[in-house]
Amino acid sequence: MAHDRNHHQISYIEFTAPDIQKAKKFYTKAFHWTFQDWGPDYISFSAYEAGLSGGFRRTEPGQTTGEAAPLVVLYTSDLKATEAAIVAASGIITVPTFEFPGGRRFHFSDGVGNTLAVWSE
Repeated sequence: MAHDRNHHQISYIEFTAPDIQKAKKFYTKAFHWTFQDWGPDYISFSAYEAGLSGGFRRTEPGQTTGEAAPLVVLYTSDLKATEAAIVAASGIITVPTFEFPGGRRFHFSDGVGNTLAVWSE
């Protein structure tokens, strides 16, 4: 397999907000970011304005900091191989692979307090 230059690089960051429209309004006004709506619970922004692609997912008011912390998302050219490497390194899969518009991803814990996600087409 040829090495994809984006393989295992940070590709996306996902923030949380109890009020998606308020977040959208703030970042549009403060930084001139533009958004794509993905229903009432998710909006995304592009790297063109922000420097790194990302999004906001709706959370319930009062969620704990860990549940509302930003989620760093890595890209992989081989989702199954990356999952196997994470498990072999004693990582724990916290959210099994699921599909979303544009690809598939899973979440994992690195064993030192961080939760990240990995996605692929």
